[in-house]
Amino acid sequence: MIIDISKLRIFVKPGPTDFRKQINGLSIIVQEEMELDPLNGNLYIFCNKRRNRLKILYWDKTGFAMWLKRLEQNKFFWPKTNEEALEIDLEKMRMLLSGIDFWHAHKELKFSKIM
Repeated sequence: MIIDISKLRIFVKPGPTDFRKQINGLSIIVQEEMELDPLNGNLYIFCNKRRNRLKILYWDKTGFAMWLKRLEQNKFFWPKTNEEALEIDLEKMRMLLSGIDFWHAHKELKFSKIM
């Protein structure tokens, strides 16, 4: 099945996830801890404690798919709390998979005119 990226929502599970869990265990985390529906066609990204592996869970209307990315060197930058990140866009997912730490990027400043 082809993913319609215009409607795609991507959710990150902050903190480490036990990577002994497979599709069933990860879908329970999505439901119970993240309070989201794993059957809605969104991507759910998990990271292990060593931060060298990611799992991405996806439901495509016929069954679950799970992707694994393992780094041979270095670590993924990963949020620790829900306040740091929960939903990201496709561009941030690309940066994450490329090793760019967008969570600690400079924040945009907003100025207003002083009256």
